[in-house]
Order: sequence, then C-alpha cells, then structure tokens
Amino acid sequence: MPQPTKGPRLGGGPAHERLLLANLAAALFTHKSITTTETKAKRLRPLAERLITFAKRGDLHARRRVLSVIGDKSVVHELFTEIAPLVAEREGGYTRITKIGNRKGDNAPMAVIELVLEPVVKKPASSKKSAARVETPKAAPVEEAPAEEVVEEAAAEETEAPETEAAEAEAPAEETTDETAEESEEK
Repeated sequence: MPQPTKGPRLGGGPAHERLLLANLAAALFTHKSITTTETKAKRLRPLAERLITFAKRGDLHARRRVLSVIGDKSVVHELFTEIAPLVAEREGGYTRITKIGNRKGDNAPMAVIELVLEPVVKKPASSKKSAARVETPKAAPVEEAPAEEVVEEAAAEETEAPETEAAEAEAPAEETTDETAEESEEK
C-alpha cells in the first residue's frame, strides 16, 4: 500500500482511510468505473495501479497480498482472471481520472475514475534522436543512374545470358562425348 500522507486523512484516522480506499478499489474492479470526489480518486489511483500490477504477476503470493487489502474473494478473482489479462501488455497507467464538475449538494469537485482496458497501440520509434543516429554515418554521395537506364541494362543482360549459357552448355557436352570416345578407344 502507498505510504500514508501526513496531515488530514480522507475519512478520519488512518485505519478508516485504508478501509475507505479498499472499498473504493473493490468497487472500481467490480464496475470498471466509479464516480467519486477528486480527492478520493487521486488517493485511489496509486493503490489501484499497484493492485493491478500484483494481479499481472498472477502468482499465489501476489494473490494473497491483494487479498490482504481487498477482503472480497470474488473481487480478487475478477481482478486476476478478467482485468489482468486485458492490461497485460500495458506497462502502467491502468486508470484514468476525468473531472466532471461539482456535486449539486455540497459543491464538492467530482471525478470519474475508470480502468483503461483498451489495447495498447505502440508508436513507431521515429523520434528526432533515432533519426539523427541513422543519419550520422555520412558517405560520399553516389550518383544513381535513372531508373529507365537500369531497366534497359537488366533487360539487355537477360537477353544475352541465355545465348551464352546455351553455347557453354553445348561445349561441355561435346567434350564429354570426346572423352567417352577416347576412353572407349583405350579399352
């Protein structure tokens, strides 16, 4: 669990704050999204992300550590079997806090905290630093022939190649027949 903050707690004492955050985390994992005050959402985020990280590990020790915070076995089971596989590729940032304005009764600032379950889209590594690294080995500029000339040269080589190969194929065949004739005369 994250280190408790000094100063005023959310509900009263530190034990009450732990229970309050555990209940908020259980509700978040059950419903995937909850509406609460901004302060509670900001305090819930590190706890929820840490519990999801334990769930991604998936071993018995991690399950017991999550059970020590959230007492409900069905919520822990849902966290380990449904939520953890959905965020397996994500390296952090499992929750999103969206401010929604003030509550009507006491004008408290409200927020929606939700799980980010969308698949991760990896960005291509095209940063300025990597582009500079690629361009560092500078060689003398090579003049390239226009594409039409290259195509014509390739076509000319292909037409000449079969004629020379056919001539070379006939020559060894004649040599082999001469060698076999000489061998038969020696016998």
